[in-house]
Amino acid sequence: MTGRHLDFYFDFMSPFAYLAFHKVPGICKQYGLEFRPHVVNLPQLKLMAGNTAPPNVSLPLKIRYLSKDLNRWAEEYGLPLTFPKSLASEKLNKAFLYAMAKGEGEAFIRTAWDRVWGEGADLADPALLDELAKQFGWNPDALSAWVSSKDATDQYEASTQAAHEAGVFGTPTMIVGDQMWWGNDRITFMERTLQQEL
Repeated sequence: MTGRHLDFYFDFMSPFAYLAFHKVPGICKQYGLEFRPHVVNLPQLKLMAGNTAPPNVSLPLKIRYLSKDLNRWAEEYGLPLTFPKSLASEKLNKAFLYAMAKGEGEAFIRTAWDRVWGEGADLADPALLDELAKQFGWNPDALSAWVSSKDATDQYEASTQAAHEAGVFGTPTMIVGDQMWWGNDRITFMERTLQQEL
């Protein structure tokens, strides 16, 4: 297997990516892999892959099952899980790019996800960005201005395009070398491969 890093593709709207994130960095440390997170616009990524199905939240039967399944996984991992009021993740996703530029990407993911899926904070609430900015010692107004900027939009679109070109069609997706795994429930398969080939 080539490469000594693991590319992790996520969108803050994804609860399964929230679950996977709490496992993947530790796995990277165990196998000597650099953890490389990449934020994507998940709805756009799906469309780019030709997936025009309605979102899960609009399918009552499916969301009822997924809710139970998510709670099973959260219990398995010992994590809290609270559905947020909104899944409008664009600004929070862009804020991750701001954090990456400051060398605090992984810490930002953990803190933001703990607030959103751990505690149920509204992804679309501007107060969440202000709170996170203050927690990381950033100027809240500077963060707010940046996530609304053309530069942020361009970087966000480029990150999504790069994910599509890498073959990513959903989140969470993990890639090591030429091997790809999609979904929190594929982590066991990923670890098995890492044990055999690294």
